[in-house]
Amino acid sequence: MSHVAVIGTGFAALSAVEHLRKADPQLDITVIGPKPEFIYLPSLIWIPSGIRKPEDLVIPLGHFFAKHRATFHQGEATGLSDGGRVVHTTTGDVANDGLVIATGGRFIKKLPGIEHAVTPCEGIAAGVKIRDRLAEMDGGTIAFGFAGNPKEPTAMRGGPMFEFLFGTDRMLRQQGRRDKFRLVFFSPAPKPGIRLGAKVVPKLLDRMKRHGIETHLGHKMVRMEPDKVVTEGGEVPADLILFMPGMTGNAWFDNTDLPRSEGGLVKADQHCKVEGWDRTYVAGDSGSFPGPDWLPKQAHMADLQAAAAAKNLVADLNDRAADTTFRCELVCIIDEGDRGTLVARTPWMNLVLPSAGFWHGSKRLFEWWYLRRFK
Repeated sequence: MSHVAVIGTGFAALSAVEHLRKADPQLDITVIGPKPEFIYLPSLIWIPSGIRKPEDLVIPLGHFFAKHRATFHQGEATGLSDGGRVVHTTTGDVANDGLVIATGGRFIKKLPGIEHAVTPCEGIAAGVKIRDRLAEMDGGTIAFGFAGNPKEPTAMRGGPMFEFLFGTDRMLRQQGRRDKFRLVFFSPAPKPGIRLGAKVVPKLLDRMKRHGIETHLGHKMVRMEPDKVVTEGGEVPADLILFMPGMTGNAWFDNTDLPRSEGGLVKADQHCKVEGWDRTYVAGDSGSFPGPDWLPKQAHMADLQAAAAAKNLVADLNDRAADTTFRCELVCIIDEGDRGTLVARTPWMNLVLPSAGFWHGSKRLFEWWYLRRFK
């Protein structure tokens, strides 16, 4: 019986557990993470409006682990040794015959004054802070923005920022308060959202214009202050700043010999195998993978990579060809609170469907469908 360790409790990690168990009913699986719970991050956008409460998005994993006969080791990864065969954690070492690294990414916090901004996708606490700040504000300017990792073009998460922007606009209109607020969208990119496809950018910018949302684009960021965003092209006064910086690898990677991309992520091949390491795989935001420059950092892509990593690891353990690859596919619904826009992209097509209430309902239905496996 082989023993596999999976580091993480996010989308990629839990999908890896499912596919490992499906591929080998006898496999011994240990999941390593700080808490035995899963945070459904895509629905953070609904916390400010009250569509979702924080407790709705925190899913205990006891049932999931029991169902898939996985052991949970509570602790934070701190390093690796013996070519990945030993995982060091804050609560002891975990030996393994094979490893899947799926600990997500880390937001780059090097911009001076970035502590004055709220980073929405950091977790539940960020969503609650945004909700409470919006509730207590009588008016003012809210600045929304995102940036990337210049050394890792795919290591960015801009889609949710558009959702917070349009969702806030919609919520304030429903509350009859929109006229008291100035909304400004900023980004160092002259064409923000270009990774969603060339068709998407003009539609997003046109929607901002129609909704009275101002833009400040194409200027390198200099710093943030308590009441403003400063760029090389000027300043954006703000009473509240929501900002999604680019992403890099986890801090604990620095305590390992893992091969790293220029942007700090774990280098992997098209099979999700860590370059030069035996029986060691990576999936999701932790990895740097070959593919198009628009390859997304999103839950859907993490699931696809996790499936490939799990199948290949089991093949490796059984001396079979580990040749499964993952699809390069971007699928998302840019939600506005009561309606949404479907965007899809593959190497062969780019689809953008008109905004409609149907897509908001579809996003909520998908949340239910996805989360039912854990309950």
